[in-house]
Formats: sequence, structure tokens, C-alpha cells
Amino acid sequence: MAAGVDLDILACRLSLCARRFLRFPTPASNRFRGALGFQLPEELFRPSATQGPSGLRDRPRPFTLRCHHLDGAAFEPGARFFLDLHLFTRDPAPFQNAFERLEWLEVIEWNTASHRLSLIPEDDKQHLSFSGFPSGSDKRQVLFITPTELKPHAGPEPPPFAILLARACERISALRSFYGAGPLDFDFRELVREAAAVRCTGGALSWHQAERRSGRSGQVHPLGGFTGFAEYEGALRPFLPWLEAATWTGIGRQTVWGKGVMELSCPAGPALSTEPHPLGPSGSGPDPR
Repeated sequence: MAAGVDLDILACRLSLCARRFLRFPTPASNRFRGALGFQLPEELFRPSATQGPSGLRDRPRPFTLRCHHLDGAAFEPGARFFLDLHLFTRDPAPFQNAFERLEWLEVIEWNTASHRLSLIPEDDKQHLSFSGFPSGSDKRQVLFITPTELKPHAGPEPPPFAILLARACERISALRSFYGAGPLDFDFRELVREAAAVRCTGGALSWHQAERRSGRSGQVHPLGGFTGFAEYEGALRPFLPWLEAATWTGIGRQTVWGKGVMELSCPAGPALSTEPHPLGPSGSGPDPR
């Protein structure tokens, strides 16, 4: 595998104020999905390519909403709340403009923090670009915070580690190819083959059923998935940077709308980062009010 491959992320936290009474559905992302569809440029909301393989024509959107803390919440006029947005482009202006045009809320403050995550550790230094785990630790717990779908895994048992890693690598690689520094220099098949040696030693998942109806087409789209946790044990070190990046990008289907939010921890141990990022990947940081 190549060394020194990274992913750039612009983490944004919007401090918002309700202009009128607001009650968010579950998931709350449904409220923002339709609104942003009318406000964002088409190349950001529905990116596509006119040439190339069919599997690459429907590109991932270059952003991810983190608003699961708003699921089912209600706000009186004048009440403040926050929304987290992870961008994989360097220009937040189109998103700022889109949110400022939403007539049912007011943007009070927009904070950003840039992160560069090393996806592959440098072999000669033998360290990662983030801290928190003992160097000899070979166990990790993956927490699935919001409904998650990982094809071809269908549950109800926790997903095999190789499937978890493959879906993380595919999404991260696509985001970097289309919006970042270019295609990643690594052997995907070899990485997944090595990941198959990592064992799933336990976990508990629950399935959540949800759906949304498109205001444009009238079609009903499933939004369900599993939440819970899975524990893995084995030679995890080469894969940790990918999983750390996945806590920012999301994993699986419909991640742009907040599905597939995951966190990492050591079983009965510390959280991943001893010093939290200024704008944490799960969107569970303090309300900036």
C-alpha cells in the first residue's frame, strides 16, 4: 500500500434560529433534503458525469448532513439550535448561500474547521495521524449511531469486518477522486483480503424502519437501517485510518442525509480522540449557543 495518502474535510457548524415554529421529522434530514434540493446548484445536489463507466456517473454528493440530534425535536420562534455539515470541497459559499435562502430559519453563525486525515500510516514512523488508542491494542468497537445499510450485508448479525472496510474505502476513494486530490494509490482487493482476517467477536444491532416521500415525484424511498455496535479483533492497525475517515464521511447508503454515522472506541476503553476535533465527526459536540 502507498504511504501518506490523505483526505481533506471541511467541518462546518451552523448556529441557527427558528423564524417560526419548527417540528423536525425523524429523520430530521428529510426537512433539509427537500429545501436544499431547491437551493443548491444542480452539480452539488445531483452530481453526475456524462461520460465514463455507468457505475461512476452517479457521483456521491460532496457533503454530509449531521442532524440526527434534531430528530423529532420542536423549536418555538426565536429558539436556537445547530446543524453540522461536512464538506469534501474547499468552497463552502454555495452551501452558505443555500442555507441563508431558507425562509424558515436564520443562520446566526457559521464556524468551520479544516481537517486532513492520513488514510495510510507511514511505515517508517508507525503512527497514525490521530491519537487515543494504545499502540498494541488489537480490539475496536464500532458504534452505528444512525441507521446504516452495508451491502451485501443484510443482518441481523454484525457485519463482517471486510464488508465494513470495503464500503468505507469505496466511499472515501470516490470522494477523493471526484472532489479532492485525485484517485487513491492503494490495492483495494488486497486491502479487503487482509481485512477478512479480522474477526467479529460480538455486537448487538437493531433494525429501524423509515421512509420518505418525494415531493417532486411522489415516490416513497426507504430510509431504514441498523443501529447498535459491533466488536472486532485482529491486526487492525492498517485499517484504522480508513475507519477514522469514515466517522467523518459516513458509511453505506444515503450517507449524505445522515445515515451511516459511526464512531470508534476501545471496548471498555477510551474514545478514539483524547483531544476532540473542534467540530466532531458525529455531530454530537456541544451546542454552540
